[in-house]
Amino acid sequence: MGAIRRVVFNQKGGVGKSTIAVNLAAVAARAGRRVLVIDLDPQGNASHYLLGGTAADGAPTLADFFQQMLNISLFGKTPQEFVVPTPFPGLSLMPSHPELSELMGKLESRYKMFKLKEALDQLAADYDEIWIDTPPALNFYTRSALIAADRCLIPFDCDAFSRQALYNLMGNTDEIRADHNPELHIEGIVVNQFQPRASLPVRLVAELKQEGLPVLDAPLSASVKIRESHQAAQPMVFFDARHKVSQEFERLYQHLNSR
Repeated sequence: MGAIRRVVFNQKGGVGKSTIAVNLAAVAARAGRRVLVIDLDPQGNASHYLLGGTAADGAPTLADFFQQMLNISLFGKTPQEFVVPTPFPGLSLMPSHPELSELMGKLESRYKMFKLKEALDQLAADYDEIWIDTPPALNFYTRSALIAADRCLIPFDCDAFSRQALYNLMGNTDEIRADHNPELHIEGIVVNQFQPRASLPVRLVAELKQEGLPVLDAPLSASVKIRESHQAAQPMVFFDARHKVSQEFERLYQHLNSR
């Protein structure tokens, strides 16, 4: 059996996609799993979170990987050659690069959406889990990720606009499943930056559950500690394992793997 492939996806920006993907991947690696993070967002937040200021310095990136897809060669690199180590045991990365933005139009026009899936098929035996971080848009890279993954996590930041976007987002995921990837399913909605003493977040989450949406019973709190861990380039379980938010990521990971 190959690696579990999860994509963290929301078309709305600022909902914590990179933070959730990296921290859950870090929890898995700390538990002894072999883990790969794929950073498809040209902004490279997940890459900076894991590598700090050395992100993509001289290393092969996903821009190189996709450029190779446009320049077919008999002597091309294998997917394994685009993976770089991180400072954290068991945790590897296919880093982002700003050039991904420039390549997108060419890749889309030449219908290269299945190339990421093909690469993950080759990488699956090397890892227990693969986590894919995506841009805040339904574009070529996000579609490639949804085609390549078998599970989708949707971050929700307890905002009325996020709620409106949820329905379109779930519909888009259903369309990808119907047209390209029958293995894909929404594993759950991750409630992020939750404030249990504020009435709006509590009401929004309750209403989503009443509607039958797959809200996971393991919310993540808002905390300045997350921003500190970003700056330190250390996922929470390595930055401060005893912090409340670190424990919440542990709980969320356990919740996902006990269902």
